[in-house]
Amino acid sequence: MPYSGCSPIYYPLLKIGVTGGIGSGKSVVCSVFESLGIPVFRADDAARHLMNSDPVLRSAIAALLGADVYVNDQLNRERVSAIIFKDPALLERLNSLVHPATIQYGKDWIMAQTAPYVIKEAAIFFESGSNKEMDLMIGVSCPLDLRITRVMKRGGQTREKVHEIIARQMDDAAKMKLCDHVVVNDDVAAVIPQVLALNEVFSGIHVKSN
Repeated sequence: MPYSGCSPIYYPLLKIGVTGGIGSGKSVVCSVFESLGIPVFRADDAARHLMNSDPVLRSAIAALLGADVYVNDQLNRERVSAIIFKDPALLERLNSLVHPATIQYGKDWIMAQTAPYVIKEAAIFFESGSNKEMDLMIGVSCPLDLRITRVMKRGGQTREKVHEIIARQMDDAAKMKLCDHVVVNDDVAAVIPQVLALNEVFSGIHVKSN
């Protein structure tokens, strides 16, 4: 429940999730929080790190997709994408390996933080159920056409490919309705003032002393 300002809400450590569809600009929003000194855990970066460094996870991925998905001890992401893109069941099995490891890694990271609150960025909070580990959720909203344009520019992908990726994700409007706060990142509304306002709200939520 968002902080009303009427009376303090106490959490052992306030955990804020940031989510949104591909191309919405989650990283931009998180970078503003970082500039304010707030620690940010990026789930995608953590997952990539674990897929290369965690021996148990590496072994499980190789058993699922074939040992040749690793080249010079690094996961060949292009090969993995080619294997799973047309096979939703295989993608789900891969996610069932990676997501629990990433979630636990995130929990360990959060426990090591001492800031007033922490941010965790992930695209599939609600899909994976990891939103339940957060105290509050921020959704990053952006018009579909702009999201597609951003992804095409940064990744060199075709419009059709981006449409296919978005079609596999949770409906953005439905996702925003599940969030406690929404930041609009449409290249019209200024992001920084929105984040500053949220920082003031979150900083006013008192952390319980152990």
